[in-house]
Amino acid sequence: MIEVNHSQLSVSRQCQLLGLARSSYYYEPLGESELNLELMRLLDEQYTRAPFFGEPKMTEFLNRLGYGINHKRIERLMRVMDLQAIYPKKHLSQPGENHRKYPYLLADLAIDHPNQVWCTDITYVRMDRGFLYLVAIMDWFSRYVLSWLLSDRLEGDFCQEALKNALSRYKAPEVFNSDQGSQFSCEDFTELLEAHEIEISMDGRGRVYDNIFIERLWRTVKYEEIYLRDYQDRSEAEDRLGRYFRFYNRERFHQALDYATPEEVYQGRRVRC
Repeated sequence: MIEVNHSQLSVSRQCQLLGLARSSYYYEPLGESELNLELMRLLDEQYTRAPFFGEPKMTEFLNRLGYGINHKRIERLMRVMDLQAIYPKKHLSQPGENHRKYPYLLADLAIDHPNQVWCTDITYVRMDRGFLYLVAIMDWFSRYVLSWLLSDRLEGDFCQEALKNALSRYKAPEVFNSDQGSQFSCEDFTELLEAHEIEISMDGRGRVYDNIFIERLWRTVKYEEIYLRDYQDRSEAEDRLGRYFRFYNRERFHQALDYATPEEVYQGRRVRC
């Protein structure tokens, strides 16, 4: 947004016009410490194994491994990683301030064809140093990954871009399901869905199983790809995940799909039983 080499406006003047403090523009946030990155790796692995572990159990888990840490640090790191235990509790997926709430529409819906329901979610991706966030959009019926994107910030822009990518390549779904997080409940995201006449469905508070298929996708991606590698940078992460999602869509057989691939079911080459 700020153009450093603008021919007419200095950086100071651009900040003034945008209502941004110049110090905020030049500020570069400090990354997480080596210890915190190590703890985040362990939290991610344990959460994938036991997503019902909340902050107290995670704190006990790490202290049993020899880390002398308190629950406040674990609470902050889990918040940074966007991790929430799956048992019902208050304030699970926080919608943004003044964001509209939508009902869950899939409870009694028979999902029997592609592009009937799409779903989305965000997960944490560890690297050798640092971390990224991964969003994916998936067809519920076929498990076909329609679009995915990486970001170094947990904000809504990259989720909107992933949705635009999917809508530009595939027929719009009848229903779109997500959690109530601010990335998906913000006006920019919901207005994009409404512009394509897509019904909006959101998980009930504290009910992670409302979006279970994409939760299973994250488990699969982490065990079959992310945990096998230490991405050195974002470029490597994008390259390796791109290869993996092509494999997942085109070559990985799914028992739940009668050993068809997601692409075969999505394109109607194999009928799901």
